[in-house]
Amino acid sequence: MEVEERRPGERITFTTRALSNEEVPRKVRYSQIIEILKKSPFPMTAKEIAMEMFGKGLIPTDERNFTAPRLTELSQKGIVEPIDKVYCKYSGKLVSRYKLRKGVKN
Repeated sequence: MEVEERRPGERITFTTRALSNEEVPRKVRYSQIIEILKKSPFPMTAKEIAMEMFGKGLIPTDERNFTAPRLTELSQKGIVEPIDKVYCKYSGKLVSRYKLRKGVKN
């Protein structure tokens, strides 16, 4: 049996990352994201949604990491859908824009 080499602290960071992920109030975050997309006249990126949430005091910073994982989950559930890609005006990276799927009632 081969022993897989790991970097120092890798197991610790994996564990703490998993614990943090469990603490995320998913249902609350889902409803916040859905509400923002409902009110938006145009599709939004994860960063734009995060900035809106931060402005409303819903999250502590405007980091997209508060919304991007939830958008992926909402997309897998068929509630939102990525519709195109645009260059983010904050990072300069190519990112997806999301909208609510037609017929979704939340």
